[in-house]
Amino acid sequence: MEASHRDSQTRQPSLSWLSCFVLLAALMSGCSPAANPSAADSPTAAADTPAATSASGYHEVEKITVGGEGKWDYITHDPDNNRLFVSHGTKVDVVDLGSSRVVGEIPNTPGVHGVLLAPGSNKGFISCGGAGVVKVFNTKTLAVTKEIKTGENPDAMSYDPASGRVIVSNGDSESLSVIDPAEEKVLATIPVNGKPEQHAADGKGEVWVNIEEKGSMVALDTKELKVKREIKLAGCEEPASLAMDTKNRRLFAGCRNKVLAVVDPDAGRVITTLPVGERVDTTIYDPETRLIFSSNGDGTVTLVRQESADRYGIVENLKTPRGAKTMALDLKTKRIFLPTAENLPPTATGPPMANEPPFPLKNLVVAVLGK
Repeated sequence: MEASHRDSQTRQPSLSWLSCFVLLAALMSGCSPAANPSAADSPTAAADTPAATSASGYHEVEKITVGGEGKWDYITHDPDNNRLFVSHGTKVDVVDLGSSRVVGEIPNTPGVHGVLLAPGSNKGFISCGGAGVVKVFNTKTLAVTKEIKTGENPDAMSYDPASGRVIVSNGDSESLSVIDPAEEKVLATIPVNGKPEQHAADGKGEVWVNIEEKGSMVALDTKELKVKREIKLAGCEEPASLAMDTKNRRLFAGCRNKVLAVVDPDAGRVITTLPVGERVDTTIYDPETRLIFSSNGDGTVTLVRQESADRYGIVENLKTPRGAKTMALDLKTKRIFLPTAENLPPTATGPPMANEPPFPLKNLVVAVLGK
């Protein structure tokens, strides 16, 4: 390439050759519309052409230092109190977003995966995978008020607004625990015949749950407390993250073979797949902007634009710190919060998995992306 560039600089075209070229170009330009009608003039072609998408404008605006060693997993945004709950090894760190400082912690949460805040109450729930319990705490005082025994390795949690119940994935016992947050007790333990991952509620009494190693998802009836049906996710391996557009009834599953699967649950099929990064672990749908965010451990957040219920396009892949596989979104400010540790190995995609050699996890931070 460099040799060709040098040759073009040393050879200058003659004036007569250049004049002929300009004349020929003008003639071709004037004749081309009549000889070859533009495809853009065709209504069919225009309808089939996806709408153009532009860059989002997101970039890193802040990095909040949490500090300390240990693994991280889910992060939860508390819009009522402008805080973050960050899972961190054997505790939960509480960050005040007004000051960008750690203002508290909830200790003794072995193997913590995440925090769920029950709407309309001062109750929070912590899934402690290492202890096989969900801890209930007061969101004002941060004091733990009760432990609820679940299945083995409680992990992802969700709140079902139709029934007012909390759903917990028990990863190692292949079951779901359904908790009554008012009574603070398990109402039912429901087998799902596979490792359950994240959930998405449709607001009408149905919660969809990823079944990781089966490449499928099941529908839980939260009133009858039973699994209704299962959908095989064609083209999706190890579905981890899950979000839902409840208006158009579309599910968005982040799959570990680096795709986002768009699913029509009523038809029981995958509509399309789009490429995402490695080790996707959180997917969020913003109904206001119609953007789908997928955080990936390889140091990217994939942004997908929903053009219609069945049409989607990649906006861009935002650069993030390596290991930031989970995230939270402030639906008001549109800021994205991503936890990770500093100075990770260049190939790390998060805390080391069971089949990976261990490496240090020091100085937890939260990267903040905004516009």
